[in-house]
Amino acid sequence: MNRPLTVAVAGCGSRGQHTYAKTLMTMPDKAVVVAAADTDPEKLEGMRRLTGIDADACYASVEEMLRQPRLADLMLICTPDAWHYAQAKAALLLDYDLLLEKPIAPEAAQCEELRDIAMARGRKVAVCHVLRYTAFYQKIKQLLDAGTIGKIMNIQAIEQVCYWHQAHSFVRGNWRNKDLSSCMILQKCCHDMDILLWLTGKHCRRVSSFGSLGLFRAENAPENAAERCVDCPVGKDCPYNAVQFYLDRYRTGGNAWPQNMVAFEPTEEKLMEALRRGPYGRCVYRCDNNVVDHQVVNLELEDGITVNFTMTAFTAHGGRVLRVGGTMGELYCDMRENAIKVMRYGREDEIIDVRTLTDDFSGHGGGDVRMVREFVDLVRGETAMSPTLTSIERSVESHLVALAAEESRLADGRMIAL
Repeated sequence: MNRPLTVAVAGCGSRGQHTYAKTLMTMPDKAVVVAAADTDPEKLEGMRRLTGIDADACYASVEEMLRQPRLADLMLICTPDAWHYAQAKAALLLDYDLLLEKPIAPEAAQCEELRDIAMARGRKVAVCHVLRYTAFYQKIKQLLDAGTIGKIMNIQAIEQVCYWHQAHSFVRGNWRNKDLSSCMILQKCCHDMDILLWLTGKHCRRVSSFGSLGLFRAENAPENAAERCVDCPVGKDCPYNAVQFYLDRYRTGGNAWPQNMVAFEPTEEKLMEALRRGPYGRCVYRCDNNVVDHQVVNLELEDGITVNFTMTAFTAHGGRVLRVGGTMGELYCDMRENAIKVMRYGREDEIIDVRTLTDDFSGHGGGDVRMVREFVDLVRGETAMSPTLTSIERSVESHLVALAAEESRLADGRMIAL
């Protein structure tokens, strides 16, 4: 392709605008945004200012944009989970290539249908499993593929969601209610299911799972707690105090995520108004949330590899930790510390500092930028499909595993065969 790839952005929120569109703006010789859609006029205007697109290329809904003849080579779908299926299907039938935010869709049959449509029409679809693109996980994959610790036998993995991230995204925020988005193990942890399958190079045979919504319920509210943090007489002792949390982060971190989820282009005044009236100012014990706050998943992969995965809100800090046990050694990998410890049996331990492998630790450890760049190059025909790329054909299995885990959890841990 000897011209810039044209891009339409469906959803101009944090991911669509502040992550993906901003990345595209750094590569104008390869890609240019030509259209955008969002139901929020303020976000849509922000995208227009960022990209310089004409006002008549801005649409008040994704559905309105999809009623037009094909506007671009590539569409980014960065809308709420429950909208992905219908919007992605319509875009594929218009012959857009897609960069599709995870999850693909909330239901297994929908995921498989989108995969089948994409393959039948010859469309390129990448699912935003951004962790594969990080220097951290790519180094782990390199070590495992090289046989550094022998044959993989067992994996223990934990996603430390962190107490404040749980409150922000999964109690007060857009992913709080599975009926409005999708179940927690799919929306948050299909990342992890994808990574576990990719690192091992194996398929999953069966799954069992346990978990619940243990804390963020009305009966656990402190005595005298108010409906909103701005009015709460016991807020000074609450680690989930929204006023303290968002204003402190704004004063030290500016208008980045998560502040820009509470108020678009935030100021202190806009944040306070949003906390008085919007969803992010609610008491965490008095929301309409129903997704779990802790869950464990047991996986049996091919060749008898066993995996234990834990997702938990109850951690002081975020980040993922992975322990891989092999026949000749062990890896202990801490993403927050950017460290991989290689422990070969009978030899001195080796510590790999991931910070020496890259200087880009922006969104998701640098994975956001690398994913966008790699997919743009693929759609432009400048590179072939790489082993890293999270194509929809490869990504569906992670969703099926996550949905099987949720089926098991709801059935009191019954084993589900895949």
